[in-house]
Amino acid sequence: MDLADLFPGFAAETIDVGAVKIFARIGGREDAPPLVCLHGFPESHVMWAKVAPKLADHFRVIVPDLRGYGWSSVAKVLPDHAQMSKSAMAADVVALMDELGHARFTLMGHDRGARVGYRLALEHPDRLHRLALLDIVPTLVMWEQMEAGVDLAPHWTWLAEPAPAPETRIAAEDAGTWQRETLLAWTKSKDPKVFGGKALAHYRAFFTVPERLSATCEDYRAGATLDRAADAADLAAGRRITAPTRVLWGAGGFPAKTGLSPLDAWARFMADPALLTGAAVDAGHFLPEEAPEETLAAILPFLMG
Repeated sequence: MDLADLFPGFAAETIDVGAVKIFARIGGREDAPPLVCLHGFPESHVMWAKVAPKLADHFRVIVPDLRGYGWSSVAKVLPDHAQMSKSAMAADVVALMDELGHARFTLMGHDRGARVGYRLALEHPDRLHRLALLDIVPTLVMWEQMEAGVDLAPHWTWLAEPAPAPETRIAAEDAGTWQRETLLAWTKSKDPKVFGGKALAHYRAFFTVPERLSATCEDYRAGATLDRAADAADLAAGRRITAPTRVLWGAGGFPAKTGLSPLDAWARFMADPALLTGAAVDAGHFLPEEAPEETLAAILPFLMG
């Protein structure tokens, strides 16, 4: 399948970071401050295509696929799902930036990529200048809310079921169709035009590969176990995010459904609540694709410091 190049002027590199090989698009001036942008489920690096050119005016922009997603390699499945833990993915990002020669960087993540981002902030605090998190609250908070009876994200539970139950269910519906319907359901407008046919083709191309579909389910299995436990352990040990942090959420996205203030949810995880800011964007879950200009207006001044 021929897929459109949605990052003109960006290099395409596949970089060995040890446990896996990470595919990334890289653009902007080589001497500009580095910015890593991490995607979420069930997407790939392509989700940043609408905002990447503007970001590249100010930053050296590194847009990778998380392990198992897009065109990054798939890690060997482990019994405890550790290969898809956010700690493992955060280590990939650190190793990637080491290979690219960046000791410190700013990170912006959406959905699962944002979970990788805040895990990196907690486990590698010396590496981050700033942290931007799009349309999430902490993993522990999500589980607390769902267990309290909030009808929030049922896919978290069934995607985390033991293999191959969710994989079989998705494949039976046709993985590409399931993915497309899920993407549309999480938007405000329910209109595929917010993604565009070229981006949707990229997403389908990876998600319909069985081992990659399985990797995304493993991501949720790790989220239900290791990632949740890591959040609880950090709170108990007094580990907190020390980087300036900005949180954006869609007015129709997942954090808005929790019944909590997203800023209050994140304040529990901050070393200093004064370092935390945030705002809602008129969108569903996929802020950079549904509302790219509003998202840039709300995040770019923060990223630039």
